[in-house]
Amino acid sequence: MLNGGHAPKGLDLLAVVLVADAPGRLPLGLLRRIRVLRSAARVHRVPWIPAWRTGGSPKVQPRQLDRLAELVGSELHREGASS
Repeated sequence: MLNGGHAPKGLDLLAVVLVADAPGRLPLGLLRRIRVLRSAARVHRVPWIPAWRTGGSPKVQPRQLDRLAELVGSELHREGASS
């Protein structure tokens, strides 16, 4: 644990980003864990993106990524993605 279970000084946790590891619905056990995380921090979920598995770029960028870019105040690299 860092600093006795506390975040280092100067660190602000904006959110937790969860990226799906497979297509489809999440098992109940994982959904329960996400609820626990949501009780402590903002949680953003990103869907399964097959192209990422091989290091590629998705043809269409999921809207969840746009929301994350707004959260951190930057534009996402859109190479290979259509608007």
